Amino acid sequence: MNPTSFDYIVVGGGSAGCVLAARLSQDPSVRVALLEAGPADTSALIHCPAGLALMSRMPSISQGLQTVPQPGLNGRQGYQPRGRTLGGSSSTNAMVYIRGQHADYDHWAALGNPGWAWQDVLPYFLKAEHNERVHDAWHGQGGPLNVADLQSPNPFTQRFVQAGVQAGLPRNPDFNGATQEGVGIYQVTHKNGERFSAAKAYLTPNLSRHNLQVMTGVTAEKIVLDNGVARQVQVLHDGARRTLSATREIIVSAGAFQSPALLMRSGIGPGAHLQAMGIATLRDLPGVGENLHDHPDAVLCADAPGHSELFGLSLAGAGKALQGIWQWRGERKGILTTNFAEGGGFFKTDAAMAEPNIQLHFVIAKLVDHGRQMQLGHGCSLHVCLLQPQSRGSVRLASTDATVAPLIDPQFLSHPEDMAQLLQGVRQGQRILAQPALREVSQEWAASAQAKTDAQLEHWIRQHADTIYHPVGTCRMGQDAMAVVDPQLRVHGVPGLRVVDASVMPRVVSGNTNAPTIMLAEKAADLIRQTGRA
Repeated sequence: MNPTSFDYIVVGGGSAGCVLAARLSQDPSVRVALLEAGPADTSALIHCPAGLALMSRMPSISQGLQTVPQPGLNGRQGYQPRGRTLGGSSSTNAMVYIRGQHADYDHWAALGNPGWAWQDVLPYFLKAEHNERVHDAWHGQGGPLNVADLQSPNPFTQRFVQAGVQAGLPRNPDFNGATQEGVGIYQVTHKNGERFSAAKAYLTPNLSRHNLQVMTGVTAEKIVLDNGVARQVQVLHDGARRTLSATREIIVSAGAFQSPALLMRSGIGPGAHLQAMGIATLRDLPGVGENLHDHPDAVLCADAPGHSELFGLSLAGAGKALQGIWQWRGERKGILTTNFAEGGGFFKTDAAMAEPNIQLHFVIAKLVDHGRQMQLGHGCSLHVCLLQPQSRGSVRLASTDATVAPLIDPQFLSHPEDMAQLLQGVRQGQRILAQPALREVSQEWAASAQAKTDAQLEHWIRQHADTIYHPVGTCRMGQDAMAVVDPQLRVHGVPGLRVVDASVMPRVVSGNTNAPTIMLAEKAADLIRQTGRA
């Protein structure tokens, strides 16, 4: 950490931050600093796709945050793991490449965000992408982010797709094409049998640039304003406090939890909360930390005795895992190239709906409590998640100490319509598990299978549902009194400061949020460069 002054400082080395650092530093005349609180992405568990099964147990690279107790989950605390390494959650997630529905972005634009409709964002999805299989108008070629089919899909994933078709869903070979509805096998951010995170796609090839400085193990404490303009970032590094300066802009890309927390520690946020925390209010923005929402998700599990092609605890499973380790190390092939959530689908719980409202992830293992509880034997799981929840929560500071996690309150299932739709989604998930392709080799666990009435199934959902790791909205884009950033992602009333990550999404996209976050950053890089030239 020798230089202390840069043109741009990007706070957060996750999916958005890696894109911004790479794109902005393409101009050799500007100096860019990227700050990441976690370590470099050197762990083999990051690069081996199946390593995601173990990363929740590695606090050095995966931050296991908790929600406050959730009334909608019968008082349970939810688990909110976030990547804490270069690449952020793209280095720890299930690597599923999904953009969401075209209507999602048209809705963003209709909320007062010109430039964010589907026709506006599609070019940035294409710019980011290199798709190994699909060559059509919906997909990009030559972009930094490699998107591929799974190298060795599990035979049970094909059974899931067959069961989905038997249940009446169309087969869909491309969830990112003309239509999202149907069932199929996900494409993933892989390359040559390895995870291809945002760090690997954007940052690693450019680390030698003389004008790009990547700093790991750096915690941003607050942004310092000079006559109301964002000019400095106060950081902690190796126990010492330092101040870094930006001559052009500071860009906050710390995610849906940490971006609003950093703004609030800096005196930018809801005045009453800042006052209660003893923080001087420099810019009263009541929307900071509001509008938190996420995809609530319930997981159906099924036993498949003797089917050791599925992951699980058994002697046969252990033998296959050891064989898989050697094969992956030597050839980057085999069972460890799985992302576990191999198959999926999108469907409507009401035929009158314009778009699917439920997403499925089929997992080739019995997934209990986010994989934190090991299960004997072999089986599979089916995630059922609600794509457009109406429940809204908040993020608030628990402390002014930057190393203390904020208070996360997504208010899961607080809106009655969320439970009504998720319940119908789970019923459809059960119907898929009951189709011949899966029923002949597996059996749904009794806890969910015996929930016959709506009341019984609602109780089961509240006892087992949680996040599927897609928090958004806490620094939302817009032009109304509760918006935090404008359509150029500039923080309202604070020159020199932008937020670029999933927190700016006014409404969550209908699917996994990693590809849309990368798109956001690609577009933001152009917006920032245009400002720099103006």
